[in-house]
Amino acid sequence: MYYVSKKFEIAASHRLQTEPPTKCSRLHGHNYRVEIFCRSEELDANGMVADFGLIKARVFDALDHRDLNEVLPFNPTSENIARWICGQVPHCYKVSVQETSGNTAVYIKDFVPGDL
Repeated sequence: MYYVSKKFEIAASHRLQTEPPTKCSRLHGHNYRVEIFCRSEELDANGMVADFGLIKARVFDALDHRDLNEVLPFNPTSENIARWICGQVPHCYKVSVQETSGNTAVYIKDFVPGDL
């Protein structure tokens, strides 16, 4: 099994739709730290699990310096963002989205105990 990961920061704004409303219901921004994990039993024709340029194009370029409420079709919580990112990248099985130094969400596709 081959494993690769890519890390980057995304600067973006959002407002959460919560009940009851909280301070996060107002427009605000974060410098999200994102880590994307991919795996494959075989390498592609280029000798890669996933092309880092493709990951950047599908995730970073789509979200950086954007209002996430305008570009994502769901309530842009860190949990939902992590799940969405996983669906954008071939062979992705895990995504970590750190909103602040103390708040991180992790999505694991087909979670198996011990994957964290």
